[in-house]
Amino acid sequence: MHLTHLSCFACDKTYEAANLINLCDCGKPLRVEYDLEAAAKTLQPQTLAGRPSNLWRYREVLPLPADIDPPTLGEGCTPLLPADAVAEQLGLSPGRLFVKDEAVNPTGSFKARGMAVAVAMAAHLGAKKLAVPSAGNAGGALAFYAARCGLEAHIFMPKDVPVANRLECEIAGANVTLVDGLITDCAKIVMDRREAEGWFDMSTLKEPYRVEGKKTMGYELFEDLCGRLPDVILYPTGGGTGLVGMWKAFEEMQAMGWIGAERPRMVSVQASGCAPIARAFAAGATEAGTFENAHTAAAGLRVPRAIADFEMLRILRESGGTAVTVDDVAMMDDARRLSAATGICACPEGGACLTALRKLTASGWIRPEDRIVLFNTGSGMKYAEAFAEFPRR
Repeated sequence: MHLTHLSCFACDKTYEAANLINLCDCGKPLRVEYDLEAAAKTLQPQTLAGRPSNLWRYREVLPLPADIDPPTLGEGCTPLLPADAVAEQLGLSPGRLFVKDEAVNPTGSFKARGMAVAVAMAAHLGAKKLAVPSAGNAGGALAFYAARCGLEAHIFMPKDVPVANRLECEIAGANVTLVDGLITDCAKIVMDRREAEGWFDMSTLKEPYRVEGKKTMGYELFEDLCGRLPDVILYPTGGGTGLVGMWKAFEEMQAMGWIGAERPRMVSVQASGCAPIARAFAAGATEAGTFENAHTAAAGLRVPRAIADFEMLRILRESGGTAVTVDDVAMMDDARRLSAATGICACPEGGACLTALRKLTASGWIRPEDRIVLFNTGSGMKYAEAFAEFPRR
């Protein structure tokens, strides 16, 4: 393990990494820092052969001490699948469009990555009770990894959360509370009660280590593409941990000599009914306010305010990327199209990425020769209510 300390994404204040901690004193997220020069001595592309086929293969840049066995459920190393039929429909060059299918993770979504690392670190640092607000998939991931580590899990979900998400939390033994409101209302309950209840808050980017699990998507893309990065990454954005995490991975990879200064153009995909990042990006703002009356069939995109808004907006601009909004009808149609064209079980958020790709290709922002990766962040099987609400047209 080469973990050295924590630093604030916003003000650069530093903290020791030996204690449970949520946010910087300034209220912004904390970043996990490593001795990357030391890590690079054993972590290089050629040293990865033969390592475990899960995200812990990047152990030198993950925070859990090397002498502790990770409580893995097999998370990470998800397939990067070619989508040539979709590419042909959109006029893209053959062999240039891929889908990173996160649905095959434990608990059926990309949330397994972040929770695998965050729960492992919480247990290592002495937490006994974990709490999280969740619009869906994060709750299930926390429930199962908490069960794996023998910790209590307290999960607060909007009452209209997909039934599959609620059931997986209950099956794993978590304490589930349904809330009349949005994920932000659930977050307020956790914040108000955590001290009295002895909970450690596992909210998106309100603890340091979920980003570390999510960043492994960036390392995997490098391996998937045989030592190259995509030209464009389309990522469905709610809390934005994956966007922040992948960018952090690219910075680490450059510091260890894997890549140069090249970066993919990052695209934040949001629902038109809940688009705080896209709205702020279009306005040239450096922070995003709360998106009022947030609504969308994609539960993972129904996040009206993200604590790392400033970091996501910086990444979009620094990468030469953009932000795109899509409506629910289009994203549900494209979730079906993506599934039928590739054989994956696409979720609405994955469909949203295809809709965004369609828009960006039509406008010329994406070129036919670009190497493109879009993310399917979870299994469509978890969204029965959404697909019923938007039947095939």
